[in-house]
Amino acid sequence: MAKKNLNEMSFLDHLEDLRWLLVRSTIAIIIMAILTYFISDYLFDTIIFGPTRPSFFTYTYMCELSHQIGFAESICVTEMPFIIQNTEMEGQVNVFIWICLLAGFILAFPFILWEIWKFISPALYDNEKKNAKVFIFFSSLLFFLGVLFGYFIVIPMSVNFVATFTVSSVVLNQFTLDSYIGMVKTSVIASGLFFEMPIIIYFLTKLGLVNPKFLRDYRKYAIVLVLIIAAIVTPPDVVSQTIVALPMLLIYEASIFLSVLVHKKENQS
Repeated sequence: MAKKNLNEMSFLDHLEDLRWLLVRSTIAIIIMAILTYFISDYLFDTIIFGPTRPSFFTYTYMCELSHQIGFAESICVTEMPFIIQNTEMEGQVNVFIWICLLAGFILAFPFILWEIWKFISPALYDNEKKNAKVFIFFSSLLFFLGVLFGYFIVIPMSVNFVATFTVSSVVLNQFTLDSYIGMVKTSVIASGLFFEMPIIIYFLTKLGLVNPKFLRDYRKYAIVLVLIIAAIVTPPDVVSQTIVALPMLLIYEASIFLSVLVHKKENQS
């Protein structure tokens, strides 16, 4: 089939392309979700519930770091004083399905990006269309880095904080399975999408919707927001908050730098 010219495509043609984008992306997610079924034991026991154990990598690393910087045992995790319980008849079945779909979405993300690129490529210049591989590679890389950041940093810090925070020794922490899985899903996906900020800023700058001055003017608000997020998801110590906040601030600064490059190039053309 010959490729349609953007000027010749009607609104319904765009809707049809968008529909097939969603259909193919959904199929890819389902296929990847089915594949994760065969490693579901490892997926749940080692990955999903890994941050609930004191032996988890992040906790042991933070403990070693605390000794190196002279904090002694202040941020070492020796126990997790809580249990996770299922309170619904179909709770574990629903969690199993949603986690497989989540894993499917993460694994299928490069394919979804490829579909998005095909959808927006008619609006790009010929020289920009050649950058498909670069776009998919860096977008996928940033997303996976964000997922790892959410899994190894945000989730352990959040779990440790809520596990050790108590209003009274009378109250025992018994978290529901849904609440824990919800926190895992939100942390991983939100972090992955947040790390896509440089790519989003790149396109917004090309479209003229944002510029470096706008991003610099709102930097102070971004810093405050990042510090608030870091304070919420981490224990009340400077080391933990810095570990969470620093990568997020670097992502914002990288977005400003990328916006500067794109803005200069657009002005020169």
